[in-house]
Parts: sequence; structure tokens; C-alpha cells
Amino acid sequence: MQNLLDGKTLAVIGDPVAHSLSPLIQQAMLDELGWRCTYGRIHVPGGTVAAWLPGAAASGLAGFNATMPHKTDLVPLMDTLSEDARLYRSVNTVVIRDGAFHGFNTDGEGFLRSLLDEGITPEGRRAAVFGAGGAARSVVLKLARTGAEHVTVCCRTPEKAAALTENAPDISVTDMAPDTLAQVLRSADLFINCTPLGMEGVNADFADFSFLDALPKTAPVCDVIYRPLCTALLHEAARRGHLAVNGLGMLIHQAILALEHFSGEPLDAAAMKSAILKKLLPALQSEVRPQH
Repeated sequence: MQNLLDGKTLAVIGDPVAHSLSPLIQQAMLDELGWRCTYGRIHVPGGTVAAWLPGAAASGLAGFNATMPHKTDLVPLMDTLSEDARLYRSVNTVVIRDGAFHGFNTDGEGFLRSLLDEGITPEGRRAAVFGAGGAARSVVLKLARTGAEHVTVCCRTPEKAAALTENAPDISVTDMAPDTLAQVLRSADLFINCTPLGMEGVNADFADFSFLDALPKTAPVCDVIYRPLCTALLHEAARRGHLAVNGLGMLIHQAILALEHFSGEPLDAAAMKSAILKKLLPALQSEVRPQH
């Protein structure tokens, strides 16, 4: 299959960027499709993306993905923004076409598709979300816009998450006090961790997991983390009988959506996921920590 990416170059930008899995994931799909396109890494120091951007089109890039710390900085620099990018105030995918920059954000839709892969639909659910950063914003707003009955954001500094409730009566924000969490979780039927607690390379984890005891056993527990594949949270959730879902599906689906934007073509998600997993799982499994 030929398309407009043949002979072109794509990349991921970030600071740092050396450990990004985007080249492995995107190249796996490009090779599976037989497209003559290469995908690399570009280190763009924090705070310099505005100066770097004009040369991106001249360098021959057809587009790029963005990781920290550039996602929010890119928003005012785009010629066009997708609805999700505007809503999340964050850009993780940029298509360069005819000298113009088109910004997208695939995180929320990627998370939604990962839920659907597990047979979890947001409609009518009461979701509890830990964290209020960029990942939480995309997850919370996507859940609210796809039929969740209510979403409660639990975070240490509720005032920082207040913007999430703007014109959104289906979203509320609470603190992390034990009594508050217990009340929220007792009425929840979906739990998502959007904090970095338990992530590989982060020297912090949940102090204990007793809060899970308040969550109904039928409620799935999701973690947006995929390094390691099984966090302590997911281990404890599974031990208590919950369906435990890691962040790998979100990672994969946001990448598939990005390639659809780059190519302008719909892709077979199942085939792309299979091709990605063949390359990605060996890399991630070599990083898995000992079981708890």
C-alpha cells in the first residue's frame, strides 16, 4: 500500500527523549504496512520548541509526536487544533502539510479504545480518577464526554484541578483524605490511576492499598502506567478480585491514532496492535520488576 508518507520522515520530540518507545511502536506499524517511511527521535530542549518548529517543515519532517515538556507549549503554535487538543490544552501529534502545522491529541481517545478492548464501556459509570495532571485531564474529559454518569477527580491539591469542572456538571474534585476517598470509592464502578506513583524510575508508590477495600469488586482498576506492566496497584487490585488493566493499551491506541493522522488513512487497529506487540512486549517484559 502506497500513501503520502512514502519516502518521508517522522519523529518524536522531547526532553529527555532517549527512552521514548515511539520509534519502536511507529516503525513496527510502518514496516507492517510496507510504507517507506522512517521514524526517529529528536532532542528538543525544554522551552525551545517555538524556535525549533519553523525548521521542522524545512527539514523534511511529515510530522512528529511530542512528549514532555512540549505538549502545552505547542498549543499556541499550531495553525489548526483538533477538538481534543483544544479541550485538553495539549498537543501530542503534529501533522506538517503544505507548510502548516496541525495539532492533535490522541491520549483521551487512546484511553477510551483501550477500555473498549477490555469490554469496559464508560456509559453510565461512576469513575474515580487519582491525579490531576495532563494524563488525568485527557482521561477525565474523555470519560465525561462519552457518557460517564459522573467522574470524581481525587488529588492532593483540588484547587489545581478546578478547571476540569468548568461547564462540566458531571465532574467533581475532592481531596485525598481517607474518609473522602472511602466515600468516593464505595459508589464508584471504575477506578483509574493517572498519577506517576508506581512508575519505573519514580521513587514513590502508594503508602498502602487499603483504599481499594472500599471499591466494589466489580469495578475495574486501570493504571495509565505501562512501565512496569504490572504496578503494585494492579497487583493489589487483582489480588482483591478486580479486573486490572495497565496503560499498554492506551499507549498503543494513541500511537495508532497518531499514524492515522500522519497518513490521512484509517488503519486496521487489530492488525496494528498485533504488529506493535510483537516488537514492544519483549522490550517491556525485560524491564518487569519482580512480582510483589
